[in-house]
Amino acid sequence: MKTDYFQSVFILIFFIFFAVPAVGQVVAPEGFMQSPPDDGNLNIIVFGAHPDDAQLDAGGVGALWSDQGHHVKFVSTTNGDIGHAVKSGGELAKIRIAEFHDADRVLGIDGSEVFDIHDGEIMPTLENRKKYVRAIREWKADIVIGHRPYDYHPDHRYTGILMQDAAYMVIVSNFLPSVPHLTQNPVFLFSSDNFQKPYPFEPDVVVAIDEVIDRKVEAVWQFESQIESWWAAGNFEDVIPVPDDPQARAERKQQVTERFKRRSVATADRYRDKLIELYGERRGKQIEYAEAFEVCEYGRQPTQEELLEMFPTFE
Repeated sequence: MKTDYFQSVFILIFFIFFAVPAVGQVVAPEGFMQSPPDDGNLNIIVFGAHPDDAQLDAGGVGALWSDQGHHVKFVSTTNGDIGHAVKSGGELAKIRIAEFHDADRVLGIDGSEVFDIHDGEIMPTLENRKKYVRAIREWKADIVIGHRPYDYHPDHRYTGILMQDAAYMVIVSNFLPSVPHLTQNPVFLFSSDNFQKPYPFEPDVVVAIDEVIDRKVEAVWQFESQIESWWAAGNFEDVIPVPDDPQARAERKQQVTERFKRRSVATADRYRDKLIELYGERRGKQIEYAEAFEVCEYGRQPTQEELLEMFPTFE
């Protein structure tokens, strides 16, 4: 009896300390890394407010980085559980989380995580600041990307504010001491938008994504819940389902492909002067698809040469 008792205690202790994740730790989904290896490559983490924002804003550059061996993680800071005209709650969250991970697999990136925060309810609290700091530290990030805090959607705004609030705090050893701090502040960047007040987006780097545009739109195609609802109807009353018929489905996919390719074309055209400055006149004029980013003042401030060395496609 005594032997059985001690065996049971040993098993319980082992389970608590070795089998159960630490408080706040999230187990990586199948096929993704929990944290990147120390192999000399860059570690990049991208925060998007909903399960599609990171892919829309940085799917191209994320795929390019990944192809070069760098370690990219996309994070959705809410679970998307109200982003549909008919479905909602846990049912919708499961669908959108699965879509998010599928899109990241298409892009070929190493990390994929969805915070357990309701869509429309993220706030710039101390608890959420620690969540960001934990994610950035665990990924050992060299580069952090997210929304600017000027946007029509409160989730986008507060995702940007929380990213800014995590800057600097990620290197403070006595803030969230349970997670080893970074010894150097990462470079923090904003993804592009068209909002003009209080000041417009000003790109520091514009990246050609022509060679991966098809992979980016294939990743976007994984978000069927959005394709049939908000993206199709433009409201939260109607649903236009993606057809099951192969020919009709292919036609719908072509429509989605063309729509989201146009977004990347618009970015290249809007920042054509910057593309020419960075790539030279000949190539800058030829680039068709692009993503753009602005350095946040709260992170490490790289020189232009250092910034271009960190981003793919600049040689």
